[in-house]
Amino acid sequence: MKLEELNIYKSADEISDTIWSIVETWDYYKKDTLGKQLVRAADSISANIAEGYGRFFFKENRNFCSYSRGSLLETKNWLGKAFRRKMISNETYNSLIADLDSLHKSLNGYIKYIKQQASDKKPSKPIS
Repeated sequence: MKLEELNIYKSADEISDTIWSIVETWDYYKKDTLGKQLVRAADSISANIAEGYGRFFFKENRNFCSYSRGSLLETKNWLGKAFRRKMISNETYNSLIADLDSLHKSLNGYIKYIKQQASDKKPSKPIS
């Protein structure tokens, strides 16, 4: 399977594109302070999935997916600040949080899958 066919990657990419579209409408001060942090965190979700996917070992893939999960939670943090500071609407906030919650569950499932694949691929003990 290609990276671009992986549902969690596609979802993460769509979320980051949506966030980019929102932030690019903000004034300079908002973009320069909260906006850059929000976009970097959101972009990092799919970037870490991609980097992990390109790794040879399951453990490395799992580690990068864990970084992705951290970036997802950071994105939620910045969205909360943007909402409280009236930079995004209640509707936009709730929609993005719902998308991120769904992605979070899927990402956890993918991490569990990778962990299972790693344990299935462990070499058996040599026969002496």
